[in-house]
Amino acid sequence: MASTLGKSRCRSCGFEAPGGDDAWVRLDVPKLGRMTQCPDCGSTDVMTHR
Repeated sequence: MASTLGKSRCRSCGFEAPGGDDAWVRLDVPKLGRMTQCPDCGSTDVMTHR
C-alpha cells in the first residue's frame, strides 16, 4: 500500500494522482466550498491525501 501514499484516488473509476496535483479538477460549489473532481469520469467521490 506504500505505492498510494500521498496519492488521491477516485472511488468510481480508480484514477490516481498525487493529492493537490493539477491533474485533478477543482470545483467551487456555493455553500459546500471547494470540491475535487476526477478528470476521467467527472465523479466527486474522491479520497484525497495531501
